[in-house]
Amino acid sequence: MIFTDKNISPKDITPKNVFEARREIIKVAAAGSFGLAFAPWFSRDAFGASTQLLSATPNSSYGKNIESTPYKSVTTYNNFYEFGTDKSDPSTYAGSLVTRPWTVTVEGLVKKPATFDIDDLLKLAPMEERIYRLRCVEGWSMVVPWDGYSLSKLLNKVEPLGSAKFVEFISLADSKQMPGVRGSVIDWPYREGLRLDEAMNPLTLLTFGLYGEALPKQNGAPVRIVVPWKYGFKSAKSIVKIRLTDQMPKTSWNTFDSHEYGFYSNVNPLVDHPRWSQATERRIGDPKGIFAPKIKTEMFNGYGEYVASMYAGMDLKKYY
Repeated sequence: MIFTDKNISPKDITPKNVFEARREIIKVAAAGSFGLAFAPWFSRDAFGASTQLLSATPNSSYGKNIESTPYKSVTTYNNFYEFGTDKSDPSTYAGSLVTRPWTVTVEGLVKKPATFDIDDLLKLAPMEERIYRLRCVEGWSMVVPWDGYSLSKLLNKVEPLGSAKFVEFISLADSKQMPGVRGSVIDWPYREGLRLDEAMNPLTLLTFGLYGEALPKQNGAPVRIVVPWKYGFKSAKSIVKIRLTDQMPKTSWNTFDSHEYGFYSNVNPLVDHPRWSQATERRIGDPKGIFAPKIKTEMFNGYGEYVASMYAGMDLKKYY
């Protein structure tokens, strides 16, 4: 074994069995007088679908002074139609998803098309934990510590050609693993897309985990993207293929109803969804539940300083 810190000797390293027993310690502590201090960790243990820890360096640049949504809420209130249309369906049925082996193919207008094993992707670039807001068209929002690295790290690896203008994401669609795929809510597989500059923006996160642990299956395991300035459905889950193209790709919800779901889908409080106002939102996990006060929605979900320049001169009511 190699020790990189000369001030640490082998006898100072926590034994593996003690480290792995930490969850039992937490459970006992949660029942005691200082249990409240451990409550967030205990909640993660009780409701998590994965115990694989990720090594990610905290990056507070984008989530200053924002309180994260409780882990239980993040993992039990989801949109993931491959497992059903109810918000609780993914956490109920996603246990059938097999996440190993798993590969992601990157193809199209790239110099070096390749197929990556998920474990190779995990090691492709240093991982960060970023606290991002997630805003959905129905009016609810969350604040989640996501673990991953900028999607640009992967795209640079395959070297996009000068003719590439868009990036398409294709999710797994396997009716044996995903009961929702047996229905006809949308035309499977699920497809999403970004302009190339949006995909290369440092905020666009190739995501492998949340709260320092591997993604639970109901949250898009084993790999998804998170695009924090767009509505949640733009952040494709359980990705199996990424394709670069010179044409704007047809995306699932835009194809289903282009009047309700535009290709860009930037968070914009001035452009209402036909069935919901986008001016305010309600934070999932608030102890007050449906009586929680509504929060004013920010343009670009509050990330305008990082992304607004990409849309300079565009009519954002027309290109919604």
